[in-house]
Amino acid sequence: MWDPTQYTRFRDERKRPFFELLSRVEVDAPTQVADLGCGTGDLTRVLAERWPGAVVCGVDSSVEMVEEARRRPSPEGVRFEVGDLAGWEPPAPLEVLVSNAALHWVPDHAALMGRLVAKLAPSAVLAFQVPANFEAASHRLVDEVRRLPRFAPKLGAGRARPVETLERYESLLAGLGMTVDAWETTYLHLLPGEDAVLQWLLGTTLRPVLAALGAEEGRAFVEELGPRLRQAYPAHARGTPFLFTRRFVVARRGN
Repeated sequence: MWDPTQYTRFRDERKRPFFELLSRVEVDAPTQVADLGCGTGDLTRVLAERWPGAVVCGVDSSVEMVEEARRRPSPEGVRFEVGDLAGWEPPAPLEVLVSNAALHWVPDHAALMGRLVAKLAPSAVLAFQVPANFEAASHRLVDEVRRLPRFAPKLGAGRARPVETLERYESLLAGLGMTVDAWETTYLHLLPGEDAVLQWLLGTTLRPVLAALGAEEGRAFVEELGPRLRQAYPAHARGTPFLFTRRFVVARRGN
């Protein structure tokens, strides 16, 4: 379902939140680190560079992404696995568990937080960021097109939005014995190229939609969506302005 080349088309915009998240992770010398939703592994390798003494495991549910990650050179101690983000079990308790823009694909975050905390060692850190732009025009237009009679039988009205509020994440994690630092940031991206917002969505949100439709109907879906996105997000000489909100959580487990 996933296309590594399409996903990395806006590499800088997708990487920036990871570094902002990582800047708030204060762990000196962990030995077990995991990256859930590692994609092509570029940011997993950053974790290995920061903590060269650690075993760093990148996990992704996409075979295509993991194959691409394994093809690229990695520091010693880095490995990549195909696995379910909620159900994957580390070989030893983790001192750092990071997830960058992946957990929104997993339903029921109330239960998910408990499963993630259970993977942690005492004093370990869970750090994740998730998109919080599901009410943006981009997502509303995708749902508008998926409800059209041509596509609705295969797609339905839209998928659930599993992302919780910052207050809810703090409450869930505090109840599990974690000390929580949580914040939200809205980025203004100036995306280059033609149909830039459509190209952004083709790397993420539209992947399961197109996989469900197949090639011919997928092309028809994109042809319906493209003009709507161009109207909602007019391009300028500097690029196409695209507001994108993300939620960040860094939580430390007690001793």
